[in-house]
Amino acid sequence: MKEDLFTAFIFIFPFLIIAITIWIRIIKVNSNIQVEQNKEIIELLKKNSQDKDEIKINE
Repeated sequence: MKEDLFTAFIFIFPFLIIAITIWIRIIKVNSNIQVEQNKEIIELLKKNSQDKDEIKINE
């Protein structure tokens, strides 16, 4: 019984490593995409803030 469990673990282990590696890769790619989106949002917010300041000055 223990030998069967150990054999199953040895057989499944490489697939678990591959699955975890792919999962980490997906998280990293999504994180990089989110960082770029956050940079764009910050730029848009800064531009919007500057536009509002210019409107107040012109009034």
